[in-house]
Amino acid sequence: MKVKVSRKAHFNAAHRLYRPDWEDSKNWEVFGKCNNPSFHGHNYELIVSVTGEIDPETGFVMDMKELKDLIKEKIEDAFDHKNLNVEVPDFRELNPTAENIAVVIWNRLRPSIKDNKELEVVLYETPRNFVTYTG
Repeated sequence: MKVKVSRKAHFNAAHRLYRPDWEDSKNWEVFGKCNNPSFHGHNYELIVSVTGEIDPETGFVMDMKELKDLIKEKIEDAFDHKNLNVEVPDFRELNPTAENIAVVIWNRLRPSIKDNKELEVVLYETPRNFVTYTG
């Protein structure tokens, strides 16, 4: 029997959506106000889920304290109150769209989750806009 356990987290971060290889007019056309050269910010909500078999010894799919600590170390400490474009190396060459942020989060967490467990990242950029990545 597979069970999904989830942990909710939060971080605030600034970013700018743009491509340096495009003209300013094309960046404004494609990314609109998200292309603001002075950046803009979001209060991101994150849900990380791990799915797998329940360990008969512990009764856990994954220890939630371990998941909490992992999210804090790998994501919150790295992203919270940061300018993603400038301060997070993952985004030096990668446009920090919600989609790309979710993939980066998944890639940062995956090595610390046992191979026999499934990992899902749901990232809310706003209360109404969110993306889901499962690898």
